[in-house]
Amino acid sequence: MNMFPEALNLYGDRGNIITLQKRCEWRGIKANIVEYSFNSNQEILKTADIILLGGASDREQAIMYSQLLNLKDLLKSLIEDGVCLLAICGGYQLLGEAYIDANKRVIKGLGILDFYTRSEGKRLIGNIVIETTLDIFPKTVVGYENHGGRTYHGFKPFGNVLKGSGNNGRDGFEGLIYKNVIATYLHGPLLPKNPHIADYILKRALERKYALSKLEFQKLDDELEYMAHNRVKELYM
Repeated sequence: MNMFPEALNLYGDRGNIITLQKRCEWRGIKANIVEYSFNSNQEILKTADIILLGGASDREQAIMYSQLLNLKDLLKSLIEDGVCLLAICGGYQLLGEAYIDANKRVIKGLGILDFYTRSEGKRLIGNIVIETTLDIFPKTVVGYENHGGRTYHGFKPFGNVLKGSGNNGRDGFEGLIYKNVIATYLHGPLLPKNPHIADYILKRALERKYALSKLEFQKLDDELEYMAHNRVKELYM
C-alpha cells in the first residue's frame, strides 16, 4: 500500500515500491500495488500487508497530516497486528508525537509511537552508511539523508551510524524499529541499493500472512545490487 504517492515521494521514494514489486515478480509472487490517495476508502487499508509512508517537504507534510490523522487509529491497529510499515523521513517524523519547528511551534504528529522531532540549526545532508540492528546480512545499509529535524527516542534504532548523521547527529543512532515498522531517514531510494532490507520486509510480510518459512523464500542473484551497495561504501567510508 503506497500512501499518498502524489505527495509522499521525495527523492524517488517510489523506487522502494518498484523494488518490492520486482523482487516479488522475480520469485513468481503476485504483488498487488495499491496507491492510497485522498479519495480512497479506508477499508482498503485493512487489506495491506506492507505499507509505505514516504517522505515529503514540510509544506506537503503539513497537508498530509490532516489526511493521515483520519487514519491514525487504523494505522496504529495495523502496526500492532504486525503489518510491515516502511516510513521514510517525513513519514518517519509523522509517526511520532510532535515536530517542534525553528520557531518553537509544536506541530502535532500522529502520536502512534512515543517520540518527537525538533528542528535544530542546519540541515543534515549527505550520504550515509549504517550498521543495522536487524538480524540480516550484510549488516551495512547505505542511503542519502536530508533533514532539518532531529529525532529523539528510546526505541531500538534501525542502525548505528558509520558515516553520516542519523537521527540527530549526536547519539550515533539512525531510524527506529518497532514490531514490523522500519522508520528511517534514508532516501536514495532505500531498497534498490539494499536488497537485504527489501527481502527482510517481504519475508516478514509473507511469514505473517502465510507462515512462510525462511527455507521457502527463494534467494535471488543480487550481484548488480550489491555492486551499487558496495560502491557507496567505498566512496564514503
